Amino acid sequence: MNYAAVATAESSAPGFLEKARTIAGPGFNRWLVPPAALAIHLCIGMAYGFSVFWLPLSQAVGGSAPLACPADMSLMAELFTTQCDWKVSTMGWMYTLFFVLLGCSAALWGGWLERAGPRKAGIVSALCWCGGLVISAAGVYLHQLWMLWLGSGVIGGIGLGLGYISPVSTLIKWFPDRRGMATGMAIMGFGGGAMIGAPLADLLMRHFATPTSPGVWQTFLTMAAIYFVFMMSGALGYRVPPSGWKPEGWTPPAAQANNVMITQRHVHVSRVWGIPQFWLVWWVLCLNVTAGIGIIGMASPLLQEMFGGRLIGESGLGYTDLSREQLGAIAAIAAGFTGLLSLFNIGGRFFWASLSDRLGRKRTYMVFFVLGFLLYAMIPWTGHLGYLALFVAAFCVILSMYGGGFATVPAYLADLFGTQMVGAIHGRLLTAWSAAGILGPVLVNYIREYQVSIGVPRAQVYDITMYILAGMLVLGFICNLLIRPINAKYFMTDEELAKEKALASERAAQAEVQGSGRSTFRTPFILVLFAWACVGIPLLWGIWITLQKTVILFQ
Repeated sequence: MNYAAVATAESSAPGFLEKARTIAGPGFNRWLVPPAALAIHLCIGMAYGFSVFWLPLSQAVGGSAPLACPADMSLMAELFTTQCDWKVSTMGWMYTLFFVLLGCSAALWGGWLERAGPRKAGIVSALCWCGGLVISAAGVYLHQLWMLWLGSGVIGGIGLGLGYISPVSTLIKWFPDRRGMATGMAIMGFGGGAMIGAPLADLLMRHFATPTSPGVWQTFLTMAAIYFVFMMSGALGYRVPPSGWKPEGWTPPAAQANNVMITQRHVHVSRVWGIPQFWLVWWVLCLNVTAGIGIIGMASPLLQEMFGGRLIGESGLGYTDLSREQLGAIAAIAAGFTGLLSLFNIGGRFFWASLSDRLGRKRTYMVFFVLGFLLYAMIPWTGHLGYLALFVAAFCVILSMYGGGFATVPAYLADLFGTQMVGAIHGRLLTAWSAAGILGPVLVNYIREYQVSIGVPRAQVYDITMYILAGMLVLGFICNLLIRPINAKYFMTDEELAKEKALASERAAQAEVQGSGRSTFRTPFILVLFAWACVGIPLLWGIWITLQKTVILFQ
């Protein structure tokens, strides 16, 4: 036996986490990849539901009678104090950290992800997100707010970015015939994460609560352990197709004359900053998200202040005229409204992204902006006349398009820039989300505060905001209208593409699959069903809990 040759072959074999080890063999069922992506997205999507911890944490020191910090205490002192309870407004900055770090980390490491592969990126995401929860648990136990900001906000935010974009390129390559549907399935999970995580956190806090502790740090540790199992399972379940793979019997759309917006060539991520179409899509996403994200954060007070007593049959009473008991009653109705919006946010991610496979991405965004403009403009009218059903229906459609915009944009990028580096390009585009995550809430909150300060009735404080958001959608419509196919000068040459594929281990991986002599192994159908059950059952549980809360809106 030639031991030297064996040793050389073993030393040259790719490591377990290398991209070359994730290349699918013959007979692999591509429908195993979406549940792997969902396993990660359903976990990191809990970022949307972190507000479930704010009230318990705001009573961690004083208990039922919160011990407020001195009014003149600086933010720096509040980050380190152990003598008083944290303010909800200070803890709320973690939302900003989540989405700013998500966009920045996706932009910074998107190129690395394309070469390292989704398995390695998914594992790093799991370590960051779950490790951040562990650090946050220590912060709660020691009552150190800076540890929550660092743990979940910064380290967890990095995990959000890598986990969010890790499946994008992989799914698009597995489903070139259904790009929108594939990315819609995964990104639907990010929207649904809070539907599972928030009620789970509530159950855990009730279980761990004691007379001296709200049970938050134990909940963080438990959820970190659960999420780690799911995220690692998803990361290890990722497979990428061999270079040049396509579904049997499928013809690339470039061969069809009416698909001029879909390219079969590829743009390198390093060039996108200088391409006009990238910035047009950047503004398309930013304006669509700005309009929606500000509403998500204010959905509950918006409904209560616009309709007031009409929500409980007291049409003559405004919001400021209600008693404590009446305020509690309309708050419960508003909670149902928020739950309903979350369902449409999730459903819209799959519905609109799948529909874009038929309509095309550009036309789908045209629908978002035209229909969104009409709906935002009619919101004040429905509120003043008391048309609750129309008001609720309008916001449900708006939130479906908000989610649909997130799910459709990866396929839009693949159509314009090609699939080779779409994950990295998507990562850079998510800086638009970071910008919108700041602009949207600030716009809605500060305009509302100004309107209240000058004596505008509560039922009318959102009118100007709705018209401004409608105007933003007009700008988004114009940006989308200007998008044209990419100029040929921006695409990689054949030599550049070959070099990039080599760096991404695609050439070696293809040789391994085609020349290894392995027999064809077809994925058992029962394994596909099991994978979908693992993510489907928790998602259905979250939907059921949300529907139970939503019922009160219609009683």
